[in-house]
Amino acid sequence: IKGISFEVNEGEVVTLIGANGAGKSTTLQTVSGLLHSRTGSIEFNGENLAKIPPHLVVRKGLAQVPEGRRIFQQMSVEENLEMGAYTRDKSELEGDLEMVYKQFPRLLERRRQIAGTLSGGEQQMLAVGRALMSRPKVLMMDEPSLGLAPLVVQGIFDIIREINKQGVTVLLIEQNVRSALSVADDGVVLNLGSVVAARSAANLAADTDLRHTYLGF
Repeated sequence: IKGISFEVNEGEVVTLIGANGAGKSTTLQTVSGLLHSRTGSIEFNGENLAKIPPHLVVRKGLAQVPEGRRIFQQMSVEENLEMGAYTRDKSELEGDLEMVYKQFPRLLERRRQIAGTLSGGEQQMLAVGRALMSRPKVLMMDEPSLGLAPLVVQGIFDIIREINKQGVTVLLIEQNVRSALSVADDGVVLNLGSVVAARSAANLAADTDLRHTYLGF
């Protein structure tokens, strides 16, 4: 990535879109602290996060739902959720679990089940729930619909809307461009590591030339 600049305002859903290899996941991993930029800055509430390690980024209120879900396959659903709260005070764990189970009743039903035996959609719910256990101000999601059946995909985007309604800002990477733009306030189009457009999601969806050139629809 080179010279990328964009803003995510509090309460928004912002989507990073573009072809494979455009730099979307690299951008998200850099914000998360998993990768470090040699230049520039990443500011959150006025603080530069560019050199902060990932666990401290989580403490400051940014949590990531990684591509491919990356749940702990051999642990139970509840153990996975507890891992998401490792930066929080243990006295708050019960309340955090209650919050996630209210959001995802299916996870409550399967809380003792080994996570690797869940369906793909349930695993994605678990990955989101695990991230929510840190009580993030910003939830970063990398390809949440990847590999899921169409009916399940719709449910995932409904979840994104609901999480945002509850006051969580969302930074979303998604290959399903139509769905991403339908749920987002603003969109940032990346190509070969650079920003080629940053506008309202509605404006991007209506730009026929941009869609055909960079977004494939």
